[in-house]
Amino acid sequence: MNQRTKAITHASVIGAMYFALTHLQNLLIPGSATWVIQFRASEALCVLALFTPAAVPGLTVGCLLFNLSFAGALPLDWLAGSLATLLAAGSMRLLRRLPLLALSMPAWFNALLVGWELTVFLGDTGFTLAAFWINAVYVAIGELAVLYTLGWLLCRSLNRGKLAQRIFGGA
Repeated sequence: MNQRTKAITHASVIGAMYFALTHLQNLLIPGSATWVIQFRASEALCVLALFTPAAVPGLTVGCLLFNLSFAGALPLDWLAGSLATLLAAGSMRLLRRLPLLALSMPAWFNALLVGWELTVFLGDTGFTLAAFWINAVYVAIGELAVLYTLGWLLCRSLNRGKLAQRIFGGA
C-alpha cells in the first residue's frame, strides 16, 4: 500500500471511529457528548495526532459529520466544533514532542470556539463576557478530563510495545 493510500485509510478510519463513538455515547447516555460540561469520550482520539498527521483531517471530518448528523446540534456547531477540532488536532501534531502540553490543546480551542457558540445561542440575555467565560471554563473542564484520562491511557497504550509504530509506521 502506498503512503497516500495509507494516510487516506488512516484518516477515514479515525474519522469513522470519532463519528461512531460520539453517536454511541449519545445513544447510551443521552446528551453526555453535547452538554455544556461534556465528557465526549471520542475526544480521546485526538491523541492520535501525536502519532500520525492523518489524524488531523480524520478527526476534523469525524467531528463535522457528527455535528451535521446530530439533530440537537446548535446552528453553527458544524463550523465552531469542527474548526476547534481542526485547530486542536493540528496544534497537537505540532506539539507531539511535548505530549502533556499537546493534550491541553483541545481544551483551549474548544473553550474559546464552543464557549463562544454556547454563549451566543444558549444565552438568555445575549452575549456577555461573564457568560462566555463560564461556558469556556465548563467546556475546558470536560476536554481536560477526557484528554488527561482516556486520552493519556490511549497514548500510553499505543506507546506500549510500539503499537503506534506498527499501526501508523514512522509518520
